[in-house]
Amino acid sequence: MIKQQNYQNHRKIDPVFHVGIALFSLVILILAITYFFQHVSNQGFLSTIVLLMAIIIVLMSVKLRGYALLLQDRVIRNEENFRYYRLTGKFLDTQLSLKQLIALRFADDHEYPNLVERTISENLAPDDIKKAVQNWRADHHRV
Repeated sequence: MIKQQNYQNHRKIDPVFHVGIALFSLVILILAITYFFQHVSNQGFLSTIVLLMAIIIVLMSVKLRGYALLLQDRVIRNEENFRYYRLTGKFLDTQLSLKQLIALRFADDHEYPNLVERTISENLAPDDIKKAVQNWRADHHRV
């Protein structure tokens, strides 16, 4: 059963990434740095390889997560532009930042056009937009 989403619980932690990949990548990096400094004098080549591999693992983790978020941001921008067009017959104002659009996606269809106009006129911060949402539209698919 999916829990009702609202401002207080809308942030999502992906256990596989945040606990598994990110945490273990950092642990591997710390162990590799320790190994490097303990063995650089007698096993310089091996300790350098271990350190470089740990750095590669951390960089790959960061980049792969970044690619997923960039793709989701593009999808959200297109979805929200189409949603606004469907509701009003106009395209979204290009003044809206991506972070504002991401926050606006939580508003239901009835309040969405008015909240978009308010966001533009008052230049609301993303957190203020989320707090202004009266009828929360959940997004359980963002990672």
